[in-house]
Amino acid sequence: MNIHIRLFLRAFAAVVATTVVMHAMAAPMGYGDARHLLARTGFGPTDAEVRAYAVMSRDDAIARLLRETRTVPVTPLPAFALDTGPLRPPGRDAPDEERKAFLQEQIRHGLELRAWWVQEMFATPSPLTERMTVFWHNHFVSSQQKVRIARLMYTQNATLRGNALGNFGTLLHAASKDPAMLIYLDSAQNRRGQPNENFAREVMELFTLGEGHYSEQDIKEAARAFTGWSLNRQTGEYVFRPALHDYGKKSILGRSGNFDGDAVLEILLAQSATSEYITTRLWREFVSPDPDPREIKRIAQIFRGNNYDIKLALYQLLRCDAFWSAANRGTLVKSPVEFVVGTLRQLDVQPNSGLPFAILSAGMGQNLFSPPNVKGWPGGNAWIDSNTLLARKQFVDRLARADEATLPMMAAASSDKPRAQRLANQADRSVRDLHFDAAAWLASRSGATSTDKERSAQSLLLALPPYAPAPSPSDDNALAFVRATLQDPVYQLK
Repeated sequence: MNIHIRLFLRAFAAVVATTVVMHAMAAPMGYGDARHLLARTGFGPTDAEVRAYAVMSRDDAIARLLRETRTVPVTPLPAFALDTGPLRPPGRDAPDEERKAFLQEQIRHGLELRAWWVQEMFATPSPLTERMTVFWHNHFVSSQQKVRIARLMYTQNATLRGNALGNFGTLLHAASKDPAMLIYLDSAQNRRGQPNENFAREVMELFTLGEGHYSEQDIKEAARAFTGWSLNRQTGEYVFRPALHDYGKKSILGRSGNFDGDAVLEILLAQSATSEYITTRLWREFVSPDPDPREIKRIAQIFRGNNYDIKLALYQLLRCDAFWSAANRGTLVKSPVEFVVGTLRQLDVQPNSGLPFAILSAGMGQNLFSPPNVKGWPGGNAWIDSNTLLARKQFVDRLARADEATLPMMAAASSDKPRAQRLANQADRSVRDLHFDAAAWLASRSGATSTDKERSAQSLLLALPPYAPAPSPSDDNALAFVRATLQDPVYQLK
């Protein structure tokens, strides 16, 4: 074939492909695409939400999602989170009784905080905001087990939400100086002549560059730059202590100077590895378990070239072909909070309190405000094992009034067995008390026949066709149909 003809055909094919993509992004996307978008960016979309987005184009839907994100919650805060007075932690010489009372108070506050956040996930008009807050909570990790003071955990949560879809550089600086982080990674113990390398190591390995993009010497030098970062333990506020700072010359990632901590963070932001690392984590959160290296580089360049605008990075991810590809649908496992909150939302069940469902989530492996270690929850297939899968099954069984089995919740890692059992019993009673009318819920699905309603219900609840056939719905077995759909392996996926 003549080379000119081949070149013409290749160019024509490229124009056709581009036109097809542009048409797909501009035409109304329909129910299936809308459900996929909302399931990946929120917590179990309702039928009304899916229908509202189905008439939009993909571009318009993405723009609306990003336009309607928030920086503050809608759920009223627990009273302790509003307290601006001194933290009053017991001193080193305080009696054991005082220490124990303070610790028990903080545990109670921690439970209130978990309940509040789950309630916010359920109530928020911007599920994407809370999804991103959870994402950053699992990126800039700290844990109440070490931080102990619940008010500091709330402050960090507010910082993450306030910057969740803002500027990553701003978020990095704020999260690095956050009091909970200062305690969790021992920054307050980092001083001239006795550098503590914990934060310097994690800010490179987990927060910015990723493994393999720095040396041990870079960590040692960066630790010197972060000396003097501390906090006022009475107020819980960040303070810089000049007397503890190392003002000497440091050499980090090929640059030398009298760097302080903020300068080091800017050096890290200047590395292409940082934008690629963050983009890769976002890809695994929203697109698929297997990032496309070419797309990662393309989006990462846009991300870094636009001063680390998180919304822009997410916009690029949600618009890419891979996000909408049929091959990538149903490839991500729902996290416990997505599973629990999403089930309640999709079945139109109204919880009176978030605490039972925070406990349920913990029993499934995701104890909010207490990731397992500095690397956070691994996510993906790690969410599912024999114990957590059983906990998920028992939750939907109880919610669908399937049986009277006792749910195994939060018995994990608690030395206070009676208290843990009381919490489990409370969660169990709360789930029993929820009202779910399967027949009414199924009747509200669109369609003229029972088969139509079955398809409508499964198209809302499942990311893919069901793995196993469910009983055909009718007035006398609507519950069996819903229960079978919720127990289908596909229901674990998004």
